[in-house]
Amino acid sequence: MRGVLVLVAELSTVTREDHLTCDGCSTTVPRADAIRTETYGDLDADRWQTLCCPSCGTRLRTVLVRD
Repeated sequence: MRGVLVLVAELSTVTREDHLTCDGCSTTVPRADAIRTETYGDLDADRWQTLCCPSCGTRLRTVLVRD
């Protein structure tokens, strides 16, 4: 059986494509200012990145960076 990708509900909401709202501290974060970290779980770190809030560190969104 090939790998299975399970999507988990995001901890943030998108206010505009270039901004994310943190559910941890209610800060609106420009996507460019989000802290990029390795992903959680078994996602390929070369393809996926996790964006985190620069104010409190809460995970904002996991994004595909390369196919």
